[in-house]
Amino acid sequence: MAKARARSASRKVKDKWRAKNWYQILAPTLFDSAPVSETLSDKPDNLIGRVTEVSLQDITNDFRKAHIKLFFKIEKIQDGNAHTQFNGHTLTSDYLRRMIRRRKSRIDGVYDVETRDGAYLRVKPFAITEKRIQNSQKKLIRGVMKETITKEGKTKTLNEFLIDILDGKIGSEIYKNCKKFYPVKRVEIYKTELKRLPTIEIEERKPSKETEEPKEAEKKEVKKEETKEEKPKKEPEAKEEKKTEKPATKKKDKPKKEPEVKEKKIAKKPAKKKEDKSKKSKKESKPAKEKKKKINSKKQKKESK
Repeated sequence: MAKARARSASRKVKDKWRAKNWYQILAPTLFDSAPVSETLSDKPDNLIGRVTEVSLQDITNDFRKAHIKLFFKIEKIQDGNAHTQFNGHTLTSDYLRRMIRRRKSRIDGVYDVETRDGAYLRVKPFAITEKRIQNSQKKLIRGVMKETITKEGKTKTLNEFLIDILDGKIGSEIYKNCKKFYPVKRVEIYKTELKRLPTIEIEERKPSKETEEPKEAEKKEVKKEETKEEKPKKEPEAKEEKKTEKPATKKKDKPKKEPEVKEKKIAKKPAKKKEDKSKKSKKESKPAKEKKKKINSKKQKKESK
């Protein structure tokens, strides 16, 4: 009996790996739902809540952003695909250690920001100076960081705010505002944590319609300008035709005039030569006359003697 029970129990045991299926994890809509990785699970409900770590280089194919690590949390599963939501980001430890050196001061900050669509974020920036500074100067720099981050968060949605953080625009604005108090070498937001998802659904269609209306108005203006430009374009075409006609007439007249000019030149050349010969004869005749006068004067003298 015992052997029969053992056999029945061994038959009931199933291979757990065969029961599991592969699911493809997709990035949020902020990153165009790009495929990130794959995961195994026997039930799709067990995947909800899992967090995956991906570098920004894998999504954008930009090696300059390999130091940024993104965290995505699985929300729902459809047709074998796991859809995720942004959960936070950090910078790699080696990237941070390269910037921090001796005889420099590091200013850290932790600020909670609420975006325009109701999302709640915890942002952790830091600034590095070229030299050691006083605590009063650090306090001023922290105040500047807080003002700029809260200002940018209130005027933007979650997706817009995250894009500015990952591109480094918010860090550059903090850098500009800190110059008034002390020149900062580098400003980075090294960590973010999403505490609450957006509660307000902001319709993006309204701004798109507003943008479409000016586009249509611009198209109408462009058409008007094209019609205005077409009229003056016709006039130069007519002028060009006239210009093309004039050289055609000149080409016909040229062969008639050329033989006349050549004949005149040929007729003038012998005349010049004759004049030159006459001048030479005159020049030669003067010394001949002087010689004759001398000879005659000598003869007269001899006769007188």
